[in-house]
Amino acid sequence: MQMDPGTLFTLLMVLLGVRASENGRSEHTHQVSTSQCGEYSNQVMKDGTCKLVATLPQLDDHRCPDMFRCTDEVSYWLHENEERKQQILALHETISELQEELRNHRHRVKVLELQSEEKFHVNSSQEHRFRELEGQYAEATTLLHVQGSLISDLQAQIRNLSMLVEKVRRNPGCMINIVRTSPVLSSQHTLHPEMQRVRNCPIDCASIYYNGVRRSGIYTVVPSLGAMPVEVYCDMDTDGGGWTVIQRRQDGSVKFDRGWKEYKDGFGDLHTEYWLGNQHIHALSTQGDYTLRIDMEDWSGKRKHALYQSFRIEDEAAQYRLHVSGFSGTVEDSFSWYHDKQDFSTPDTGNICAEISHAGWWYNQCFYANLNGVYHKGGRYSPKGKNTLGPNGIVWFTWKDSDYYSLRKVTMMIRPRTFRPHLSP
Repeated sequence: MQMDPGTLFTLLMVLLGVRASENGRSEHTHQVSTSQCGEYSNQVMKDGTCKLVATLPQLDDHRCPDMFRCTDEVSYWLHENEERKQQILALHETISELQEELRNHRHRVKVLELQSEEKFHVNSSQEHRFRELEGQYAEATTLLHVQGSLISDLQAQIRNLSMLVEKVRRNPGCMINIVRTSPVLSSQHTLHPEMQRVRNCPIDCASIYYNGVRRSGIYTVVPSLGAMPVEVYCDMDTDGGGWTVIQRRQDGSVKFDRGWKEYKDGFGDLHTEYWLGNQHIHALSTQGDYTLRIDMEDWSGKRKHALYQSFRIEDEAAQYRLHVSGFSGTVEDSFSWYHDKQDFSTPDTGNICAEISHAGWWYNQCFYANLNGVYHKGGRYSPKGKNTLGPNGIVWFTWKDSDYYSLRKVTMMIRPRTFRPHLSP
């Protein structure tokens, strides 16, 4: 740089924000004088900046040294400033990368939120559908059980009706039409009775006897008030025949400790031991005037019988109440005088006598006759030996004069009071 002779200019440069150190460094000035290149000075100001002042003369053919070289302190801060700039640039790049990554994360979060919301709606819809299907399944299961029960009932009814038809066909002189109502039929059809009697159906064993059958055995009868056929054992030998057997004990093969329903419907084997059933006994004994005969045998082979001119039992609503009278026979009466007009009881009805006796009977505090009691072999038995609460055998008190003698055989049978045996077939 060249200037006019004698011209001095002052170059004032306030450069680079260099601040004083925190140790209270005092203001100082550094001056350098040269004879050929003028002079310059630098000064650290109170605000920490560096002030450089140079006065240059005009000199020909002389190159002045680098007079603008700042102090070491200024150089340090200039270097630091450059590093800071580089760090700032790097930070800018890092921040840009982080911002980009943040945007990517936000985008992913948004996508996940949308997916989650979509899945929630899908799950809600599926759960709602699943609940609907559960309800439909429960309803279908219930209907299936109901239909299964109806089918089973219908199959049982068909089997029973088929058996009844076959049994009735085996009977001489009897024809009936069977019309079974069904819950699936119209209300008009339900007005028809289950059975329609045509003619000549035997109502008891006496009717079969009058139809010419004189052999004892199992036959089907249709009580006039019973509406349904029932198989019975007919005794065609005792005292002229015509007897419908309603009870038999002979070997203890059948347990008579039963509940109300079994005594109502009947149980056992018509060939050996059985109870015909209170409902059937009611239907038979109330369709006319009937006589009751009771045959008994002890363990020594002796036989006795009791005959009652009038016998019937009422329906279930009246607890099958007993009506028996007009005694005669070869043994003293232990039945009518004490048990007449008594309700039927079974162990499950709460009657203490039935519970002690383990049987169903017309008890009256408790009994003088108990023909459905426990079958004790040998006759006399001890309550201690049998571990019983009281007498519970097959008892006819006035014959053995004891509650603890159990008979060997007993048969109860009925026939119309007006029955007269034919002298020839």
